[in-house]
Amino acid sequence: MPRLADYVGGIARSALAEHAALPPWALTTRATEIVTRILAALPAEFEIAGDVARHPSARVEPGATVKGPAVIGANCLVAAGAYLRGGVWLDEDCVVGPNAELKTSFLFRGTRLAHLNFVGDSILGAAVNVEAGAVIANRRNEREDQRIRIRVGRDVVDTGVETFGALVGDRSRIGANAVVAPGALLVPGSVVPRLALVDQGGA
Repeated sequence: MPRLADYVGGIARSALAEHAALPPWALTTRATEIVTRILAALPAEFEIAGDVARHPSARVEPGATVKGPAVIGANCLVAAGAYLRGGVWLDEDCVVGPNAELKTSFLFRGTRLAHLNFVGDSILGAAVNVEAGAVIANRRNEREDQRIRIRVGRDVVDTGVETFGALVGDRSRIGANAVVAPGALLVPGSVVPRLALVDQGGA
């Protein structure tokens, strides 16, 4: 069974430390609850408006939409036209570029979405770079049975959920206009070429 700690080296030192042994879909399915708990325990320096918290050094440009619960960490940038929703946590030094959509996801330190991206129900480790137009899809719309199944070696793991994107390991690179199908597990340092399709889903 894939564990968050095997893909994200810094998780034990993060606000998500208590969840390090979970499979990734267990984190994303509880994103609203988990982000709300993180928000309630933030240091006083964070600026909180309703259920959205922003570190004073973070920048949310005019025209961006942030729907809570959401935590935007130190030195982050949420660019004009970006859309964050469904329970989002940004560690330090993250970028969500112009017109990128981030839904029910967790980004670790130094991870960057370029622009015109969609990332749904996913966990992206530290220093991940997602080039323009790349998509991490979160639903198996092409199947009658939409439960997410993941091929892990010779085994197929049935997650029991219908919505899950990917677990992307630290320092991975996803090229422009690539598509990562639901249920992908990208080990640290993975490189997805431009225009590529990554589909690890079991039947």
